[in-house]
Amino acid sequence: MSGGLPDLDIWLEPFLAAVGHKKRRLWAPLYLRGLLGPSERKSLQPMAASLGLSGHDQLQHFVASPAWDDAPLWQVLAEQADRLVGGSRAALVIDDTALPKKGSLSVGVERQYCGQLGKRANCQALVSLTLASAEVPVPIGLRLFLPEDWVDDPERCAAAGVPEDEVVARSKGAIALTELDRLTTARVRFGLVLADAGYGASAAFRAGLSERGLTWAVGIPRNQKVYDADVQLVPPGGRKRRPVPDREPEDAEAVLANQSWRRVTWRQGSKGPLAARFAATRIRVGDGAVWANNRHLPGDEVWLVGEWRSSGERKYYLSNLPPRTSLRALAAAIKARWVCEQAHQQLKQELGLGHFEGRFWTGLHRHALMTCIAFAWLQHLRLAGQRPTGSGKNAGLGSGTATIAEPASSAPSYHGAAAHRPDHANPMPALQAQAQTTA
Repeated sequence: MSGGLPDLDIWLEPFLAAVGHKKRRLWAPLYLRGLLGPSERKSLQPMAASLGLSGHDQLQHFVASPAWDDAPLWQVLAEQADRLVGGSRAALVIDDTALPKKGSLSVGVERQYCGQLGKRANCQALVSLTLASAEVPVPIGLRLFLPEDWVDDPERCAAAGVPEDEVVARSKGAIALTELDRLTTARVRFGLVLADAGYGASAAFRAGLSERGLTWAVGIPRNQKVYDADVQLVPPGGRKRRPVPDREPEDAEAVLANQSWRRVTWRQGSKGPLAARFAATRIRVGDGAVWANNRHLPGDEVWLVGEWRSSGERKYYLSNLPPRTSLRALAAAIKARWVCEQAHQQLKQELGLGHFEGRFWTGLHRHALMTCIAFAWLQHLRLAGQRPTGSGKNAGLGSGTATIAEPASSAPSYHGAAAHRPDHANPMPALQAQAQTTA
């Protein structure tokens, strides 16, 4: 035990081996202790003060220096996360999180939607990937989204230290797929990919998941065009040469309006059962080639799922889970996405993800990396049945120190799901086994 952080140095050994350089092996654990310590704000000066340092220059050099490559640390984080929660029952949750910022000099800052504030505001947006199982999340990817105004201004990007090969227009979905490929190369195991409508609305994103042989469930807007599953392509009339659908596409909302909605409990929460009304049917998504008036040909057959919440709000989803998947299994898979929001909140509130005050690309990403490593260590402690020093149910590592919330008493799992590996990406027999009736 060292500095009130039990076994941290031992747990960090693979990370320190990847860091290599002697001075970085010294400052990496100190930076983590600053994030995990009692300082209310996790920017450099408060962390240095809490560590008893005479100044913060060395911490700043460690986190901001572009002279060393932190990719090996992201690799070790992926390996440790896989060891903690990876496997056939795990889900990989793709989302994004916003960091409110003042001014216009911080890399990637732009007026855009900020979920933390619930409105458009000056902020940085990070695409996030979180590995989760049994409601235990471990963030393993945080990558800055560059708004169009930044991409169109190479000088501004250069001033903020953005690497030249990153100064390209890329959607959040494209960034997520690149990060997913990195995790695949790292052999991170999961059985399902989840994302909200910000990603699921993109046909290119869904196609990217399917092309990688992945099982997925994603949110969509209510006006997503879909066809009946038995739609047929027929010879065209008039001068048209390409076959056309024998019926018109409809909005997802309209298709499910006539379906039977059933109350489904997907798991037991800490305050009782979590339930809502759901409906589901097999459809073909209108995301093929354009055939007339911006209407698209039918694409793959998938599930269309609707959720009718107690507030009256309705949400819509697509999933390529197998045809015999039960409604309860569909609901449990879709609702497993919420755990990434808990992880984002704890990264910000407990570990200071948004407290970094530097303006540069390297510093932001390295600070994000260190918060993820700190988060993974706390999950390691929790899963090992340990509590940081202190006493009581919510004891931390000292007053004001980071802790990770306990999961709900009964978490959903994907029993028997096939593990995703680079050479082995099968559907989830877990859910097939559960599914005895078609919703």
